[in-house]
Amino acid sequence: MASTNQKITLSSSLDIPFNKLVLSQSNVRRVKAGVSIEDLAADIARRGCLLQSLNVRPVLNADGAETGIFEVPAGGRRFRALELLVKQKRLAKTAPVPCVVRDASTNILAEDDSLAENVQRVPLHPLDQFRAFRDMRQKGMSEEDIAAAFFVGVNVVKQRLRLAAVSEKLLDIYAEDGMSLDQLMAFTVTADHVRQEQLWEALQQSWNKEPFQIRRMLTERTVRASDKRALFVGLDAYEQAGGIVLRDLFEHDDGGWLEDVALLDCLVADKLKTEAEKIAAEGWKWIEVNVDFPFGHTHHLRELEGTPTDLAAEEQATIEALQAEYASSKPNIRTRTSCLMMLTRASAKLKPRLLRSKTGRCVTIRQTFRAPACSSASIMTAAFASIAAMYVRRTSRRSPWIRLASPAGTAIRTPAASPLHPQFSARSSRSAASPKPRKTTTMPSSRFPSGWQAN
Repeated sequence: MASTNQKITLSSSLDIPFNKLVLSQSNVRRVKAGVSIEDLAADIARRGCLLQSLNVRPVLNADGAETGIFEVPAGGRRFRALELLVKQKRLAKTAPVPCVVRDASTNILAEDDSLAENVQRVPLHPLDQFRAFRDMRQKGMSEEDIAAAFFVGVNVVKQRLRLAAVSEKLLDIYAEDGMSLDQLMAFTVTADHVRQEQLWEALQQSWNKEPFQIRRMLTERTVRASDKRALFVGLDAYEQAGGIVLRDLFEHDDGGWLEDVALLDCLVADKLKTEAEKIAAEGWKWIEVNVDFPFGHTHHLRELEGTPTDLAAEEQATIEALQAEYASSKPNIRTRTSCLMMLTRASAKLKPRLLRSKTGRCVTIRQTFRAPACSSASIMTAAFASIAAMYVRRTSRRSPWIRLASPAGTAIRTPAASPLHPQFSARSSRSAASPKPRKTTTMPSSRFPSGWQAN
């Protein structure tokens, strides 16, 4: 006798008020992952329904009788999203919730149902998402609406739509794992399906199938947006004339590529002609314009020195106002600034010779400097003192003091024991113990900066 297969009876569906539902401790999902509860609640509110019913079981009392309360072992995130809507007063506490009610006497554990609902769910292939975004876009949804519905950026939607716009032949190869996602992204540089398919066929005979090689071969007949011709014309003018700009949404493309090279050259020639006419109106005998000139094109040509034009009245007034402001400033500030600048230049000249002269215990610079006219001798003296202090700090113990003469004729002695450089020992003790005479270094006037003279 032929055996008969036992028929399967599915669990019944029932709309249960939300206040009769509680979250079960048998739910295996403990770690937060994926879309947040807030985003899921917003999606449920936007749709006005649950796309998937809750899996519930009746709660029994001590006697094994049903209490009218149902626990939710599978669908905890949906339950929390509904709970958030109730707290926000966007959903009534008694709102009916579609549920699949499991028999209390079943031998399938609640943890089994919760785990199976998550493990046996197959994630969507990326290509299916690309095509779904494309279908929604073709049916009237804007890129912004799609991004808001799935909680992604608008740029992500544009990238998915660009991937879905690749040749269907290449998309089928990608679906069968014959092409990587990075390679597919490289093909989005151009919208020419014929060119995409031809290149893929050519790559089958090549060892180099890297994404950068695909991009290079797809754009080898184009002009980069950073090219001088593109910068001269401008992308707006090129696009208004009907030109197409290829953009890479997945890599930095430096502005993209201009596909129609012939159109670009025509626009460049027209703009060069217009600019030449403007220059010719200035009175030149002849003008030659071109995108590039060969090396040595200026041979047998001479440079003309132009005649400076008169300043406009506004420019002259500005110059006079600045000169008046400069003249009205305090003289001592100008004098001190100029003197310090000259002394800084002098220090740069004196330092190398001073370091080469460290042959004895003492170095004396017997030079008297004469600076241009200065209204304040005290300022010059103070400036020389600062320079002397700088020299003392830079010299070693073999050069315990320095003597300078200021433009005002005041000798400035900077002994090693002075507060300018307290770490040196006193000059008297060093020089008295030394039987050698002090060496004197005379520096030539050629070492002095311009504007200074040595007596």
